[in-house]
Amino acid sequence: MALSVNYTTTSDGCRLAWRRDGTAAGVPLLFCNSIGTSLELWDAQVIALQHDFDVIRFDTRGHGGSDAPDGDYNLTALARDAIQVLNAAGLDRANICGISLGGITAMRLALDFPHRVQRLVLGDTAARIGTSQSWEKRRRTVLTGGLAPIADVAMERFFSPEFRHHRPETVTRFRQALLDTSAAGYAGCCAALRDADLTLDVNRIEIPTLVIAGLRDVSTTPAQLRALAAAITGSQLAELDAAHLSNVERPEEFSRMVGSFFLRSAAH
Repeated sequence: MALSVNYTTTSDGCRLAWRRDGTAAGVPLLFCNSIGTSLELWDAQVIALQHDFDVIRFDTRGHGGSDAPDGDYNLTALARDAIQVLNAAGLDRANICGISLGGITAMRLALDFPHRVQRLVLGDTAARIGTSQSWEKRRRTVLTGGLAPIADVAMERFFSPEFRHHRPETVTRFRQALLDTSAAGYAGCCAALRDADLTLDVNRIEIPTLVIAGLRDVSTTPAQLRALAAAITGSQLAELDAAHLSNVERPEEFSRMVGSFFLRSAAH
């Protein structure tokens, strides 16, 4: 399904892996990933949307086939990485869909580069994800012991108990992807989340926005998603019976929501 991997290098020398799927004449769509995942996070969405969309996805700095520089990352750099991928794909503007870390990155992108964003879908995310203390603790844990110490807890947050029971092969695949992630890269993104707080900024987002909440998400709770939707003027709120990775747990519903919302951009 996916085409071969492309690479682009940022101004600070970080090589990013990205892929293009779908139809070149389709509506441009860029996906931004959760921490601890790769661009394969969106496989189900690519299958569902490839006939109508020009789909771009990439491995977040520190993950998958992208470089994993040592040291702390920050949200501004992650947003600029997304712009670098859009530039490499030859796209002036695109619809942006992000989950978790990808969601708050998409918010930063919409604030810093509003002229590059047509519409925005923010899934299972928040203006402030977790606490500085929790992310710093996780950063230190990963730098000391790798990803194994957090793998089981991460899967419990990613997926509901029922999904873990009925789809163990999917859980195993995501667990292995997490374990394969660079410790330095994951820790760098922990630092970005540790320092990221857009609570006082999201009300400046004026781009048409759809917020998707997982009703069983304990990482970014439904209450946080409702607050996010309330803070962004004119935004829409949708809810799915899922945990943190609602696009994986409820792929058909998620894809339908995203496709319907973004296809409206083609009419403008």
